[in-house]
Amino acid sequence: MIVGVCQVRLHLPDGHSLKAKRQVLSSLKTRLCQAFNVSVAEVGDHDLWQRATLGIACVANEARHVNAVLDQTLNVIRANPHVELLESQIELL
Repeated sequence: MIVGVCQVRLHLPDGHSLKAKRQVLSSLKTRLCQAFNVSVAEVGDHDLWQRATLGIACVANEARHVNAVLDQTLNVIRANPHVELLESQIELL
């Protein structure tokens, strides 16, 4: 069993309130979960309007598959016009 964890730091340039931030993140988390069958949670920067840190987890039998799924989630995040990817880190366990 291979567990892949990805930590993603985001900038939300249009975030003018915590409510707006939560709306963008909720939509993004739902999309990632449904498209890639991963778990997604906000793990940091809870009180900042324009910053967010997400944790994304994937479990599979092969490291190559886990890495590919996490790379695809990053591509979806990069393509989202409401967020800017600042930093990402993938770790396989």
